[in-house]
Amino acid sequence: MVDPGHNAVWTKALLKQVPAGNGRTKPCNASGTAGGSYAEHTFTWQLGQALVARLQRLGATVELTRPNDRGSGPCVNARAAITNRAKADLLISLHADGNLAQGARGYHIIVSSTMVGGAAVERRSAALARDLRTELDATRTMPRSTYIGGGTAIHARTDIAGLNLINVPGVMLELGNMRNASDLALQRSPQWRATVAKALAAGAVAALA
Repeated sequence: MVDPGHNAVWTKALLKQVPAGNGRTKPCNASGTAGGSYAEHTFTWQLGQALVARLQRLGATVELTRPNDRGSGPCVNARAAITNRAKADLLISLHADGNLAQGARGYHIIVSSTMVGGAAVERRSAALARDLRTELDATRTMPRSTYIGGGTAIHARTDIAGLNLINVPGVMLELGNMRNASDLALQRSPQWRATVAKALAAGAVAALA
């Protein structure tokens, strides 16, 4: 399952509170951040398309949590339900950050320590994160996050509905900071997105081996 984060169209309906796991709620969804005129939802959709194509060439069956980059939705809890119904082998959720701190750049991978799938799924998700990190580092194109993860590029959270509510291994990737000019230049590049898609596909293969 590939989840291109966020939505192309913001409406008030996205403010509706939905279950996020652990007794929490959070807004249905958002249109995400942006780097100038380049929106996060567009970046994640374009990268998602490249990743789907790469995985399919490797023989995988791939589904997306949203059908296009024109609509509004689905909510974050609905994306988790889509993943569970598909009985996916794993979930890769694609995002980018919007940190305003000076010098904040680089990628990081979010894992959940409170997944409905339990400890075994959490361990496999952590292993997936490490496999993806290995492949992303090998591209030598974007550094690990300078501001989250303490240099490990892996950050555990308990508030991510799309991870908390799934019963299969999954991670969320923040593939650069759109408010950093160096990261944004990479994100805008089709060649870089193709390189990242290849790395993520290789990480998925390693995790499923």
